[in-house]
Amino acid sequence: MSYSISLSKLLESIGAKEGSKLSVESRGKTYIGTLMPHHDFSGGDVVVLKLSSGYNIGVRIFEDSAIKVLEQPRPYEKKEVAAEFREGLPTITIIGTGGTISSNADRRGTGALHPALPVSELVDSVPGLRESANISAKTLFSVFSENISTEHWQELAEAVANEINGGADAVIILHGTDTMGYTAAALSFMLAGVPKPVVLVGAQRSPDRPASDAPSNITAAVRFCVKGGTAGVFVVMHNTLEDDSFAVHIGTRVRKMHTSRRDAFKSINAAPIAFLDEKGTITFTKEGRGVTSEKASAKTKMERSTILLQYYPGMDPSLFEGMMMKSKGIVISGSGLGHVNEGMISLIKKACGNGSVVVVTSQCFSGRTNLNVYSTGRDMLSAGAVAVLDMLPETAYVKLMWALANSESPEEAKRLMTTSLADEMGDRREVDV
Repeated sequence: MSYSISLSKLLESIGAKEGSKLSVESRGKTYIGTLMPHHDFSGGDVVVLKLSSGYNIGVRIFEDSAIKVLEQPRPYEKKEVAAEFREGLPTITIIGTGGTISSNADRRGTGALHPALPVSELVDSVPGLRESANISAKTLFSVFSENISTEHWQELAEAVANEINGGADAVIILHGTDTMGYTAAALSFMLAGVPKPVVLVGAQRSPDRPASDAPSNITAAVRFCVKGGTAGVFVVMHNTLEDDSFAVHIGTRVRKMHTSRRDAFKSINAAPIAFLDEKGTITFTKEGRGVTSEKASAKTKMERSTILLQYYPGMDPSLFEGMMMKSKGIVISGSGLGHVNEGMISLIKKACGNGSVVVVTSQCFSGRTNLNVYSTGRDMLSAGAVAVLDMLPETAYVKLMWALANSESPEEAKRLMTTSLADEMGDRREVDV
């Protein structure tokens, strides 16, 4: 639906266009904001304004309503600022991949988020960031995280290794939050044993919003890289709703648990390795690997013929047989200790007989899989399935892609899947059943 004829003529007569700052008087109230695009779900007599608070509001226009143009949109110019190198400070490379943390509303005023904010501009907008490290900012690609693919993971792992081998003391990756856990897991296996800190950081609110968590998350990530002295792949995000605490999650143990809260990320089946307060003080929960001067190595081969299935009551094997027969790797997120129904057991046996590797995890947020307790689980083991203790389903999926591509046989891939390579699962003696 477009604007009504009368409203279209009114906006045109005063020179109002998307991005114009307007004053709208309607039914005794005055609203000031930026004119946003007209959507199909908006009425023909409604204008949408982005208020200074960052929120949008729809205002119905009547015959006696008045609209004035206060400002016209100005063209947006991207600025790249060369950073001065300071002796004695660590060198950190910040790589942009897109996502909310690298997004802003269209500078012409449309309000739509675009993952295209220059990384250097974002870095320069965070007070004091360049005073703690020599920061090299670059964009590798610019996409929302739902569009991140296996090829992106591979390109990113190579880029991280190149930066570390080129002299970087740490690498920070700006990433969309929706699939950040998958990318963190992929990098954990591709860069296993990485000698420097590699930190993924995101934001739940874009940098142009007044309450954005982007600056504080980036600051926390830089502080951890500078002061933490710990090597590995991590995710740093808010630990609370306020800017007073940040968690450092192990890359294979973290999951986004809320769609929009600042503290959306939680470590599953393991505590965060560390916490930072608003002053940058780091409190470790356990000792990590120290940084070294060794070179980084990226093993980026991945088996794309791998699938992740979540079991549900009444799951019909016939719906998934074709898919499983074509897949070299299958991760099943089972109920409870890792169970499926009887019909799926016969399909697991058929898939394993076809040369596929079937890995079983649990849908539960805590605890581990154990297929030795009930007859269902023992039947799954007899069919050829492999249980992977307390590993997250998404981590198991990424790891199986990596294990299949970096082993010479299904049996070798199974051995890799049941061996902890990047803190992705606990010891049987340490994990509650």
